[in-house]
Order: sequence, then structure tokens, then C-alpha cells
Amino acid sequence: MSILRVQDLHKSYGKDAERRPVINGVSFELRRGECYGLLGPNGAGKTTTLKLCLGLTAPDSGSITLVGRDIPDEARQARARIGVVPQIDSLDPDFSVEENLIVYGRYFGMRRADIVARLDWLLEFSNLTAKRKAYIGELSGGMKRRLTLARALVNDPDIIFMDEPTTGLDPQARHMIWERLKALLSAGKTILLTTHFMDEAERLCDRLAVIDHGKLIAEGAPRDLIESQVVEVYGDGAAAWAPNGKTLAERVEISGETVFCYTNRAEPLLHDLSAADGLRYLHRPANLEDLFLKLTGREMRD
Repeated sequence: MSILRVQDLHKSYGKDAERRPVINGVSFELRRGECYGLLGPNGAGKTTTLKLCLGLTAPDSGSITLVGRDIPDEARQARARIGVVPQIDSLDPDFSVEENLIVYGRYFGMRRADIVARLDWLLEFSNLTAKRKAYIGELSGGMKRRLTLARALVNDPDIIFMDEPTTGLDPQARHMIWERLKALLSAGKTILLTTHFMDEAERLCDRLAVIDHGKLIAEGAPRDLIESQVVEVYGDGAAAWAPNGKTLAERVEISGETVFCYTNRAEPLLHDLSAADGLRYLHRPANLEDLFLKLTGREMRD
């Protein structure tokens, strides 16, 4: 049974002739207990999709059902059963760690006694027990992110929306967050995740979708979407060698001084390269970043 269903969603901004589509016919659904990833370049429509699903803005057309509620008409009732980890921490610097959790729980109409009963578990889960009485200014970036995650769990939600939850964190903090998210999934929680980290998506997501220019352009399990091998060719002569690659690989991309060859049969490429002078090359399995760049391009986005 799906916990979130999005069907033929459209959203545009601007007036009259200046209106531009931000979401253009997006459809997907989440099964209970899975982690579903939304990937895409800056401006692709990921955050707008989350806002639509949360009922924070209304679609022009299409339908959204979240925890059995129609969005946006029943968004308030639905939000009682969800948790949200936003891109930017919005913790109250005037409150301690435990006070942030208590106040946030009160926003859901929870009794103080019920919130307090969850505090020990929330602090242990976020590895913040020793910082219980600390104020926000005393916390590191990783601690603040873990507190934001704990805050999103204060109402024991069925589904958690996470908008780039590990951006700006060091590797140790990122890995700790990943372990906490895996524990939530093991406990049967559902996660909708947006991220720019391809390794994060591969580690956590059961399924993912790539969205660009407001359209969903690929969907599936990470391993099912990643099929080919990659041979990266470097050096001053790489561009001159590129026509050889185009005859031997299914797809070739040139970026700066590197030629990327995508193929399901690398042996002919490797044999040709072994006879070429002055070229360096790397043969590796394709990964999610290769898929992402294939679908959305290598140009920079603002």
C-alpha cells in the first residue's frame, strides 16, 4: 500500500505570458517502509515537489494523497503524521537541546508528558544525550543536523521528508546520519529523500527518480538504472583519440581533457588503448553519478 501517491502534478510560477512550468506532469508513489530518492540538478523542481507534497503550496493540476489524506485540502491532518528535515536547520537558539524537542512536539498538540517520555530515546538515537542541556550555539554542525533529525521524529511520524539532510557535513557526520536513517528504515519508517550526493542515494534508496526541468526522466532501483562500464581516457592526446572511442563504445562524452566511454563490453576499448602512446585511462564500473550526468548533462546550473 502506498503512503504517498503523486499523479500528473503540474505547477507554474509567474503571470500570464511569463508563467513558466516548474513541475510538469510528475507522477510517483512511495511504498511503506522504503527510502525513495529524488535526484536532480539545482532548479530541477525537487524542493517544489516536496512543498507540493506537504501542502505548503497548491498544484495547478494533478493529485496528491499523503498518509490517506488529500493534499492540500487535508494537509494539516496529514502533517500530524509526518516529519520534515529541511535543507537549513531552523533550531531555536534561545532553547536548549531538550527544550527544542519539547517545544516542537507541542506544535503537534502533543502533551508535554508524552514528549518527555520520548526524550531519552530521541537523544540516544541522535547521540546527543550528553548535550541535553546544551544550547544551540554550543553544538557543531553535525550535532545540529542530528538534532533536526531527532526533532522530525518527535511525533513518531509514518513518513519523513528529508531535503538534502547531509549537505555541509564532514564525512564522519554524514556516515552517522546514514546509520541513523538505516535504523529508521529497519524500524519500518518511510523516507522521501532529496540529495546531491550520489553515494548517499546509492547507499540509502530502494528506488529513486531523476527529475530535470520539472519532468521525471528516470525511475527505478539504483542498480537497475546503472548498467554499463566506464573507461575514462586522460592526457593531451585524449581528444584526438576520441573518434576511436566513438567506434568502440555505445556512448562517448568529452569534458575538458577527459573522454568518457560508456560500454557494456570494455575489452575492445582497452585493447585499442593499450596500443596508444601517451594516454592514461581508468576502467571502472558505472555509478549513479554517471547516470545522473548522462540524463541531466555536465553543464553547471545556478
